[in-house]
Amino acid sequence: MLETLGEVLPVAAKRYGDKTALIIGDQEFSFNELDEKSNRLANGLSGIGVESGDRVTIYSQNCWEWIVSYYAIHKLGAVANPINVMLTPEEVAFVVEDCGAKALLATRDKGEPLLDLTGKGSLQEIIIYDDDVPAGARPFAQMLEENSPNLEIREVSADSLSTICYTSGTTGHPKGAMHSHTNVIMNAAMTATMTVRTHHDTVVTALPCPHVYGNVVMNSAFLYGMTLVLLPLFDEVKVLRAIQENKATMFEGVPTMYMYLLAHPDFDKYDLSSLTKCTVGGQTMPAVKAKEFEERVGCPLLEVWGMTEVAGVGTLNPLYGDNRHGSIGIALPYSECRIADVEDASRTLEPGEVGELMIRGPLTMQGYYGNEQGTKETIEPDGWLHSGDLAKMDKEGYVWIVDRKKDLILTAGYNVYPAELERVIVMHPSVALVAVGPQPDETKGEIAKAYIVLKPGAEPDPDSIVSLCREHLAAYKVPRQIQFVDDLPKTSTGKVMRRELHNLDA
Repeated sequence: MLETLGEVLPVAAKRYGDKTALIIGDQEFSFNELDEKSNRLANGLSGIGVESGDRVTIYSQNCWEWIVSYYAIHKLGAVANPINVMLTPEEVAFVVEDCGAKALLATRDKGEPLLDLTGKGSLQEIIIYDDDVPAGARPFAQMLEENSPNLEIREVSADSLSTICYTSGTTGHPKGAMHSHTNVIMNAAMTATMTVRTHHDTVVTALPCPHVYGNVVMNSAFLYGMTLVLLPLFDEVKVLRAIQENKATMFEGVPTMYMYLLAHPDFDKYDLSSLTKCTVGGQTMPAVKAKEFEERVGCPLLEVWGMTEVAGVGTLNPLYGDNRHGSIGIALPYSECRIADVEDASRTLEPGEVGELMIRGPLTMQGYYGNEQGTKETIEPDGWLHSGDLAKMDKEGYVWIVDRKKDLILTAGYNVYPAELERVIVMHPSVALVAVGPQPDETKGEIAKAYIVLKPGAEPDPDSIVSLCREHLAAYKVPRQIQFVDDLPKTSTGKVMRRELHNLDA
C-alpha cells in the first residue's frame, strides 16, 4: 500500500501508462496525462508560495481539473480542503477562514464571488478553471502551460494531515474532519479489497469528488488502474448510456440515484449486462429496491455505510460473502465496529440489542480542525468514534441501522442539521421561534420541514422565508416544507423536543 496520496498518480502512471484513466464528457485522459498535468499544476502552486502543510481549497463540480488539483496539492505535501459545490459563498467563506486556506481553485461561477476574500485573511490566490478569468484571479490553464511536467514529490509522513473535510455540526457551524494520508488511502484500499476492484474494471459514477464516498471511488480507481467514467451531475439517461457505451463493470451511487434509474421508463432498454457489481451508500437502501435492481440487472448491489469522520466507507457487504439486503455489512479490514450503550459508551451490547454504532481503527479521523471539544465528544480516549447512528449487530458482525441518535436529516445522501437551518430562519423579522425536523420522502429519503411560530401580528409568508434560506444556505439544506404553528413541544426546561414535531403535522 502507498504511503501518501501524492504517490497515487506517479505509481499508477508507471504501472498503467497510456491506459485510459478518466473519461468525462467527450474527453479522455491516460494515467500518464493526469500525472503530467498534476505535476505542472504542483509546480505552479509551488511558484505562488504553496508549501507542505498549507491548506488549499477545491470548489467545483466534477471535472478533470478538480482531479488534477487534488493530486497536485498532495504532491506538494499540502492539505486538500475539498468542499461541497452546493455551499453558498457565505458558507465557503467560513470554511476557508476556519481552515486557513492559502489558495482556492474553482470554476468561475464559484470563485468570482469570493475574490473579495483574497488578501484579507490567509487566502492569497484564487485560481479559475474556465477560460474567461476575472480580474484578480489566476488562470488555471496558464499555470499548466507555463510550468514543467517534471516534479520531485515532497516527502511527508503517512500519518501527516492530508485532507480537511467539513461536515455540518449540530451547533449549526461546520466542523473540519482531519484525515491523514493513511486514513484516506486505507479506506480506498480496503473498500477495493472487499469489492474486488482491479485494473480490469470500469466504474461509472456521478458522486461528487469532494464527498467522501465519491473520493473513495476516485482514489480506488486510480490506485488499482481502473477507468473512471465521471459524470458532472446525475442524470438517468446519461448514467445508463455511460454504462452501456463504456461496458462499465461498476456503478456507484446513493439510493436516490438507483430509485430514479429503476423508475425510468427506458431502464430495461439499455444493455447493462457488463455490470459485475454495484455499490450504494449515503443512506439506507430499501431492501425491496435493492432486490429489484439485482433482478433487473443481474449483478449484486452492495450496500455500504460511512461518514466524513472515517474518510468514507466504514462498513460494507463484501462481494465474496453474504450480501444481506437492509444491512450495511461488516467492518472493513483492520477496523472494528461495536454497538455501545447510548448511556454508557464503554459498555458493548449483545447481538440484536440496539445502541450506538461505534467504529475504531486506521480509518478514523485525527479530530476536528481547531475544535478540541468537538473532537473529545466524538472520539473516546480509547479511540472509539461515535457515529451518531443507532444500530444493532447480528452474531456474524453484520450491522443494521435502526435510527439516528442525532437530529440530522439525511437528504439524498447529504447531511442537513436542524440547528443550521434554525439559525438562518430565525433571522426573518416575522419569526419568533422555529424548529426543524425530518419528513419522509420516497426519492430523497428525508426532507427538512420547518415548524414556525410567528411574532404577534405577523402574517405567514413562506416564500420570503425560503428566499432567506436560499440566500444563506446550500440548496439541499433549504426546507422543502413549512408549517406555521401556535407553539412547539418543549421539555420542562423549555428545550424544544424535535422528535415530537411530527405530532404537529397538519
